[in-house]
Amino acid sequence: MRSRVRTARLFKKVVSSALKLPENLTVSQWAEKYRILDESSAFSGHWNNDVTPYLKDIMDSLNDRHIREINFVKSTQVGGTESLINMLGWVIMNDPAQCLIVYPTDDLAKDISTDRLRPSLLKTPEIEALFYENRSKILNLKFRGMNLYLNGANSPSKLASKPIKYLFFDEIDKLGGASSKEASPYNLAKERTKTHNFDKKIFTTSTPTLRSGYVWKLHEKADEQKEYFVPCPHCGEYITLKFKNIHIPGLVSRSLEEAHKEGATNEELAEGSVYVCQECGCLITDREKIKAVRKGEWRTVNKECVAYPEKVSFWINSLYSRFVTWKDIILEFLNTKDDPDEFQNFVNSWLAEPWEDSRLKTSEELVMERQTHLPALIVPSWAKMLTGGIDVQENCIYWTIRAWGDYLTSQNIAHGQGLSLQDVEDVMNSFYESEAHEKFLVSLVLVDSGNDTDNVYDFCALNPEWALPCKGSSNPMQTHFKLSVINKSSSKACGMNLVLVDTGKYKDMIAGRMKKANGRGSWMVYSGCDNDYAQQVTAEHKVNVRTQRGSRQEWVKKKSHGDNHYLDAEVYAMAAADIQGVRMLHLNNTVAPKNNATDGTTKEEEWINANDDWI
Repeated sequence: MRSRVRTARLFKKVVSSALKLPENLTVSQWAEKYRILDESSAFSGHWNNDVTPYLKDIMDSLNDRHIREINFVKSTQVGGTESLINMLGWVIMNDPAQCLIVYPTDDLAKDISTDRLRPSLLKTPEIEALFYENRSKILNLKFRGMNLYLNGANSPSKLASKPIKYLFFDEIDKLGGASSKEASPYNLAKERTKTHNFDKKIFTTSTPTLRSGYVWKLHEKADEQKEYFVPCPHCGEYITLKFKNIHIPGLVSRSLEEAHKEGATNEELAEGSVYVCQECGCLITDREKIKAVRKGEWRTVNKECVAYPEKVSFWINSLYSRFVTWKDIILEFLNTKDDPDEFQNFVNSWLAEPWEDSRLKTSEELVMERQTHLPALIVPSWAKMLTGGIDVQENCIYWTIRAWGDYLTSQNIAHGQGLSLQDVEDVMNSFYESEAHEKFLVSLVLVDSGNDTDNVYDFCALNPEWALPCKGSSNPMQTHFKLSVINKSSSKACGMNLVLVDTGKYKDMIAGRMKKANGRGSWMVYSGCDNDYAQQVTAEHKVNVRTQRGSRQEWVKKKSHGDNHYLDAEVYAMAAADIQGVRMLHLNNTVAPKNNATDGTTKEEEWINANDDWI
């Protein structure tokens, strides 16, 4: 009888557990009921949504049946990883299905699995009861009804198998890009969700790095972009917290340089920093900020779709964090503003903004400011030579002609687009008149040979008096340009010079001279210059790029799909001017001193030199 009773109880327990319906809880509700934080967290014990209220809507997006992709652009220490763990816990208990988390490397995935993820999940007894410890591995945690895979982005083969319903990316901007043999890790992992096209969930989170990074591109492509608005404690208006509104009392009546000369330290200057409401001008203290954030709400600032959005992106910076004071933010700014590497970390990790070097920052508005009074096709009176550059694309070409004068003073007099290289022969061989009706010919044109190499070589071989093939260098060079020789025996251009161009150095020169006011040494354009040209020549910015050997500054596109063909053409035109000796033009204006006897020449020799035909 005792055996039958035990069997009956066990049978009822198994049936009750198997037929038990999951609780109808959102992720944020589940977290408050079940999630337990360990001692490593700032607030140990049960999860409380009031500590980080801005995470509530982000987590609950997982429960929205219309949303397929959730993107979270964040600063550090605002709870991005914690929200991911809460989503995982909800999935394990309420909707067990195949999950995958992608980290930058396998080693990082192993460390996080052992030190962070597994201890955090198993802290909840209800999840521990569903965990199969003996069947689990470090990178494959098995729970009842599901597997949780952890993969590194450096293992492409592991990202291209097994269907996945829930896909998570932590610090996605640290993932590598596409290689010559494989697609990007993001796209490879995303392919695994195809079988769950109508119920898949993809969550991405990271601090931004560059505008071309994953998280910022996903933010720009989202159907709906959201920012967190908080009510001002004084006027009640809802505002977003911006760095420029933090008030530094120590710099009210003096500049930062003056304060440092007077002996003030950054710590002293940051003391007493407060936030100034952009609506009413009242001061918001750290204590008032915490209360305001609790009453905040996510609002849509940009929406690209008409119906329900499938891709939603949230953006927030460290100003909203209760763990960071106004003083902390200002002190970090003052300590890092003079070091590009450190300041990039401040912009990315504190302000949650993509980095670009403001010293070489260009814009289409700046190009329009460089317009002169001359229309297109007219050579300025100060010009001494014309050079050109041609950027070759698969289906068209872009060309530019630039006038050059003393001290690298220059002005674009014409630019355009053609279907083939033959379309620009007449353009480059035409005469261009100056204001004084003096006629000019283009002295040298560099033609990009990166695309359609054979055709470019043949074209330059047929026009050797004014055209040379060129190629951008993949690595920084000691000099701005270097002359090589084409050794392709099957080409008509065999034995012809090939110009290797350090494009980064010339882009530095263009950006620097673009900021000069019109006049000597400035980089200018003709009156009525079009917006497309202005956008393309400013399509790149210089940023810090981390490599295996450290970090270095490189020119990259501001937008991944932005055209930069006119910029490349202008680089080649400047390199052509360099080959023609543009840097020495001003020396031609110097009058040579008269010869005298102080150099050892006798009067008789002077007479003979001055009268070569005396015989």
